[in-house]
Amino acid sequence: MSYYRKTIVPNIEAHYENLSAVEKNIADFFISNEEDMDFSSRHISSMLYVSEASLSRFAKKCGYKGYREFVFKYKESFGEKDHQITGQMREVFDSYQELLNKSYNLADEAQLRRIAGKMSECRRVFVYGKGSSSLAAREMQFRFMRLGLDMDAVDETHMMRFHSTIVQEDCMAIGISISGRTEEVMECLKQAHRQGAYTVLQPTTARNTVNSVKKWYVWRQRKTWTLAISSLRSIRFL
Repeated sequence: MSYYRKTIVPNIEAHYENLSAVEKNIADFFISNEEDMDFSSRHISSMLYVSEASLSRFAKKCGYKGYREFVFKYKESFGEKDHQITGQMREVFDSYQELLNKSYNLADEAQLRRIAGKMSECRRVFVYGKGSSSLAAREMQFRFMRLGLDMDAVDETHMMRFHSTIVQEDCMAIGISISGRTEEVMECLKQAHRQGAYTVLQPTTARNTVNSVKKWYVWRQRKTWTLAISSLRSIRFL
């Protein structure tokens, strides 16, 4: 049977951007606090140097009738450590928990840091993927572009061939392939490798047949590709 802790912290975080500066200060306290204490409005207001009215406004913006209801819900996370879930909801949470556990055991932090360092040094990064792998490539592009990295996700066969010819030594080419054998992706990496670019392949199984086309080889367990095509899988790229 699976157990998960109930907490209102995600609800606070969901309303965070709509809070004033004073209210964000209050939110920061409740988000980071891990100690059960006196949460009365008088005590918290004196500790955070805010008025009790500010606490009330903060609670209402988070969707509660007032500060008293907010504190009641907040304290439940200290009194009720385990919350049992069943059925389909349990299956979903268990599947993602298994995904995270396996990803943690497969992750090589030193390797990822080396790749991230090279990405920051490269003038441009190309990410190749077909089918569901192209969705991961697109998500990766959007996230890194927001950080200011010049990245292109390419999933159309003719464009992949075109881009592979303009890759230079100051570029990086990343291939995403479930099997590690996708012809278009492998050809792009081979071409990029011949032109001196840093190349990275991300399949789901370790294969010796691709050693000649990569400088780094990051492999992931298969369930990752079926359960987390977008957000969870892209988080590991950061």
